[in-house]
Amino acid sequence: MTAATLIEALTAHHTATLAVAEAFPDEELRAQHHPLLSPLGWHVGHCSFIETLWVQGELLGRSSEVDRWKALYQPDMAYKPGRGLRLPERGTLAAWCVERHEENLGVLADPPARLRAHPLLHDDYLPRFLLQHYAQHLETMDYVRAQRDPGDRPVPSPANEPGWIVLPPGRYGIGATGPDAYDNEQEMHCVRLAGARLGRRPVTNDEFAEFMADGGYERPELWDDAGWQWRARHGVDRPGYWARHRDQGPPRGDSAVQGLSHFEATAYARWAGARLPHEYEWEAAHRHGLLAGVGSTWEWCANPFHPYPGFLPFPYEGYSNPWFDGRHYVLRGASASTRPAVRRPSFRNFYTREVRHVFSGLRLALDL
Repeated sequence: MTAATLIEALTAHHTATLAVAEAFPDEELRAQHHPLLSPLGWHVGHCSFIETLWVQGELLGRSSEVDRWKALYQPDMAYKPGRGLRLPERGTLAAWCVERHEENLGVLADPPARLRAHPLLHDDYLPRFLLQHYAQHLETMDYVRAQRDPGDRPVPSPANEPGWIVLPPGRYGIGATGPDAYDNEQEMHCVRLAGARLGRRPVTNDEFAEFMADGGYERPELWDDAGWQWRARHGVDRPGYWARHRDQGPPRGDSAVQGLSHFEATAYARWAGARLPHEYEWEAAHRHGLLAGVGSTWEWCANPFHPYPGFLPFPYEGYSNPWFDGRHYVLRGASASTRPAVRRPSFRNFYTREVRHVFSGLRLALDL
């Protein structure tokens, strides 16, 4: 993207975020519909706050607006269950966001001469970073909306034909080095893979229904210990998004299953006599054009989130580093709610194994 198209894209994300504030009354903007998800109104304000923190605070050294709102919009300072109660009313929130957007875009579109050599502006890094931040929160707001009303989510397109593709043994490039890449995607490096068969496309609702009909949720031999304990503790017996879609009935059988935890994805793979792919296998296959259905659902991978060789945190220590803890696992791909700014072969999503409010499914893998 050129600098001008980046500003246009960021403006479009501003508009999309404000549209959420305009679409719901105050009580809905403040409502928390899932314990792991913040209210819609908080996401609206948080996106504008983070933009202001970087543009006004980090670039210009102006801290007044950051100091005023950080106790509400900085995640590590705001207790999630209390965020909704502290939000300003809708009109005040929207007006503040519009004011911040106009001021921040003015700086990004035409930075003061003294800032043009700033590391955050090299290769337009900061507008790229902010664009992706908005994109991720816009998708998260779709998760909130789906928790509020299971019918308020895009249903994946019908799946491609089933079958397997072959990823030959060999050396493959993994990661990215461009200005869009997050720190956890860098540096690009080569890995040697033994080769694998991967499902041509993600597992569908109809295929997952066969697992359920065969007692998959009642068979401990299909689950690891942590997964079985989680399933029993929460009484899980179906994917998280198998609620009825308004008057449309259950999810369409020929589309990718969504609302799976890593535990469920692993159990299904064992039932199918397969496994989950390692993220390197997934990325290598995608880069070579072998995978169909990418973008219909986020796809759980077998491995924990980890740093690549030579990892350096940027633009701040806490974006990726805290999550290299062995508890967060990688998802690859995208969903119908994923914006173009974060759709790329190297992008790494990550959640703990029990999470199932995201639009998450799986693709199978087999050893050669």
